[in-house]
Amino acid sequence: MPIQMELQRIIISEMQDRQIIVLKEVDGLRTLPIVIHSTEAYAIDRRLKGITLPRPLTHELLASVIEKMGGQVERIDIHTLVDAIFFAHIVIRQNDQLLEIDSRPSDAIALGIATMVPIYVAEQVLEQAST
Repeated sequence: MPIQMELQRIIISEMQDRQIIVLKEVDGLRTLPIVIHSTEAYAIDRRLKGITLPRPLTHELLASVIEKMGGQVERIDIHTLVDAIFFAHIVIRQNDQLLEIDSRPSDAIALGIATMVPIYVAEQVLEQAST
């Protein structure tokens, strides 16, 4: 059963291209660190701080396209971990149908933060990678 998580913190190091986001179990103590690239880390950080840019970033553009096409982002699912690589789905509701779109977790989380939807992680992924 998937476990609902929330973004606990972003660790940004300007000296490296790879950053870390930490998800925390909503009704528990486990945390899940995920390494992401700087672009997504800065996008998530700006969104959390309420900083807007004159033109939409990719995840904001995607949210707008989904909405204009009659869809709504329902949730983000991080479902698999293979060889230290996480796999995610963006779950979209369109015309009473749920669509699962493959995504990198960092892009999915950036979109999830932009659209304020819940983030879920599969139990087996948490068992493999949580702290």
